[in-house]
Formats: sequence, C-alpha cells, structure tokens
Amino acid sequence: MVRRRVVTAVVAATALLAVGCSSGGGGTPGGGESSSAGSAAPSTPGRTAEETPPAKGSVRVVRTVADHLRTPWGLAALPGGGLLVSSRDDGTITRVDDRTGRKTLLGTVPGVAADGEGGLLGIALSPDHASDHLVYAYLTTDSDNRIVRMLYDPRKPAGEQLGAPDTVFKGIPKGFIHNGGRIAFGPDGMLYAGTGESGDRGLAQDRNSLGGKILRMTPEGEPAPGNPFRNSVVYSYGHRNVQGLAWDGKQRLYASEFGQNTWDELNAIKPGGNYGWPDAEGRSSDPEYQNPIAQWHTDVASPSGIAYAGGSIWMAGLRGQRLWRIPLKGTETSAPPQAFLTGVYGRLRTVVAAGGDKLWLTTSNTDGRGKPSPTDDRILEVEVS
Repeated sequence: MVRRRVVTAVVAATALLAVGCSSGGGGTPGGGESSSAGSAAPSTPGRTAEETPPAKGSVRVVRTVADHLRTPWGLAALPGGGLLVSSRDDGTITRVDDRTGRKTLLGTVPGVAADGEGGLLGIALSPDHASDHLVYAYLTTDSDNRIVRMLYDPRKPAGEQLGAPDTVFKGIPKGFIHNGGRIAFGPDGMLYAGTGESGDRGLAQDRNSLGGKILRMTPEGEPAPGNPFRNSVVYSYGHRNVQGLAWDGKQRLYASEFGQNTWDELNAIKPGGNYGWPDAEGRSSDPEYQNPIAQWHTDVASPSGIAYAGGSIWMAGLRGQRLWRIPLKGTETSAPPQAFLTGVYGRLRTVVAAGGDKLWLTTSNTDGRGKPSPTDDRILEVEVS
C-alpha cells in the first residue's frame, strides 16, 4: 500500500513544488496580545485573491485531555480517535484516549539515546495508516539521528504493541543540541523532516550535509520525485534548528526555526531555498537568502511545533511560554502575530490541528528547562479562531 501511494503522489508532488535554539511571559487563559515592534515583525501583505482571516483571533482552552506526561515531544492523531505521544527521554510511545485521558503504553522504541535535546522526538502516521498501521518516528541514537517505522498492533498487550523498528533513513548529524526532530507527511504523500545543525554551524550551508535542512523523501526513505537537488533528499537548507512543519489550505509548506540570540523565525518554504544560517539570523538584505515571513526575539518565542487552522499558523513557544497566532494572506502575514496563554501553562512544545477550529497542544515543562507543575506535562484541547 505504501509503494502504491508513492506512485500516485508524483503528480501532486509536482504541483506542491510550485510553491515554494534557544533555551527555556504573564497572561490569562485565552488572553491575547499583539506583538510589539521589538518582539515580532510582520511582513507586508501580499497581493492575492485569497481570503484573509481577521486581524485578531481568540483562544479558549476547552479541557486537559491528559496529564502526568514525561518529556512529551511528538504527537499524532489516530484516524479512529485517540492520540499517540512520544516521550523524548523514556523513548516510549503512549496512546491517549482523547475522550477519557486513559493512557496505554504501546512500547519502548529500541536504540534511543536520550541526551540533551536528543531522544525520541517527532512521530507521524503513514498516509495509509488505516490499512498498513505504520508509525514513523525520528530518534537520536548513539551515532546519529534517524527515522524508523514500526507496526502498531493495538490487539497485543500493553507495552508490546510496537513491532521491531525498520530504519527508513539514517545519518542525520546528532548533537547535545539542535537535533531538529519534527516529521510529517505532506499533502503529496512524501515524508518531510526538519533537522538541526547539531551545533556545527557550517553544516547548514553544506548541501552535502543533512544537518540544518528540511528533507523530503518517499515513505521508503528515497529522494522524493521532483526534489530541487539531483539524487538528494535536501529540500531547503541554511536552517539552524527546524522543529515545526505545517501546510496551509493551498498545500504550501511553513517551518518554524530557532534563532540564536536575536531572531526566531517562521518561514514559507521554497524548494531549494537557502534560509541564511549561519550568515543571517532573521531578515537579511542579501538576496541569496529567503527572508522569514515573521520573526520574534528569542525570549518571547523559541518555537517548536506549528499547525495551520482558520487561515493562520499557530506556533508553540518554549522559552516564550505562549501560543502565537500568525494570520496569513498568501504566504505572507496579513496582520501582526498575536500571543495567547502567555505563561499560563509554561513551555509549549507541540501543536496539532484537530479539525475545524480545534487544536491539540502539549506542554514541555519536564524537558530540563521548565518548572514542572504538580501534574507535570499535559495535552490540552484548544478552540481557536
């Protein structure tokens, strides 16, 4: 089923190609704040016929779905209901019943070497998960970062529901910091991965390196049809540490990126684009580099996961401890970014579209840089507009 998906996705891939860390604020639940001139800078709205969302939005936390999680990182919604969440440090994947909050351990992913920012990071479901039951995971080993896939069988006893991992792709540079880690299947059926430069800044500009890149590959780990560089999985480069990937309603890709000391970024990704690191942090006057569509000082962002809903990108902030709304018109911002939940739930790691006006949002207070609460980390159900 997976290989059949790859063949049928080539035409969609052609259409898609036409578009192109910093460490760990106050507010009230649902309270929003627009960015100031010093904390975020929107781009000039583009000339497009696309509908523009309202300049101001809203956020309401509906409920806590589950709590007492430990170092949650990746999150994936199962097609029949329920959520899978990865634990960075424990190397486990757990199923959470999104109605009751009941947790069931699927199992431990072998080979995970959790250290610093590395460990079991992003997870994603196969596009044909309903029939092939495959779960993909991005993990740090003793030698590299890699992507594996495993068969998920919920009929087996708890703790034994994950099959042996099959390595899909390996050799991504690892480090104590900047391991990237977000993976997602795009509208074209291809697998995308955000990587970091592992603290070796020069890797980001080296197109022969897998560090500091967005990668695009088939579900089997081969260079995807139509990639910008021949026989390469590299889709874009010049990144410092990509931890958020999302597509808008027109199948255009966006990515969030950790800056160093000055600017964090949200970028609209173009195939083959150079995003400037380490020569540029934030906007640059050099035409060789793609400029971010929005940028923030690192103390109010340090972004991880992103999701698209209601005409806006929603971006989770770690050090910034807030959820950012970035309204779009085309691939540019239509109004200044707006912050919500500032300081209420601590560090925010992952945000996933839940359909309609809802998001799933995870906290990250047990990652060694936060201040754990009595309930540790949690998954929240959030309504947005």
